[in-house]
Amino acid sequence: MSDKLEATVAVLATNGYEQSELTQPVKALKEAGATVHIIAPKAGSIRGWNDGDWGDSVDVDRTIGEAQAHADEYDALLLPGGVMNPDQLRMREDATTFIRSFFKTGKPVSAICHAPQLLIDCGVIEGRELTSYPSIKNDLKNAGARWVDKEVVVDQGLTTSRTPDDLPAFIDKTIEEIREGVHAGQRTA
Repeated sequence: MSDKLEATVAVLATNGYEQSELTQPVKALKEAGATVHIIAPKAGSIRGWNDGDWGDSVDVDRTIGEAQAHADEYDALLLPGGVMNPDQLRMREDATTFIRSFFKTGKPVSAICHAPQLLIDCGVIEGRELTSYPSIKNDLKNAGARWVDKEVVVDQGLTTSRTPDDLPAFIDKTIEEIREGVHAGQRTA
């Protein structure tokens, strides 16, 4: 049996993603053997936010529309945080529809920092246990989530963490959940 992670992972982001929350998980996923696609609203590249200023850019592999047309190819979804990134994406119906498709099929979803804000607009967190950056705790609770203050929380294929400090635990659990595959309890959309 191979330890290679035979999975294709979608990473949904736009300009202003928290740089470490995209680059570190992507690097770890690729090292584990996964194929990773950066998905964004527009083709080209997107730029991260790093230590209070614009950071590095990453190339976009597919637009959201292109990814939706190939949604069955993806085994899991990763949502990096940052303040700007989820705030922009949550206003896009194509983004929330794409995210919701992972919940409908029970596929693993990982969201860190402010990214769980996206899940509010997808209507997929009622009754779920999760964590996030502390400033959005009440938003998540008001949407029906059970918020806890832990470095990583896993609830039936949904993995969440609070901040870049939690990345090692977040990455480990993300890979573990992808290896486990579809979770019946994830189907909350």
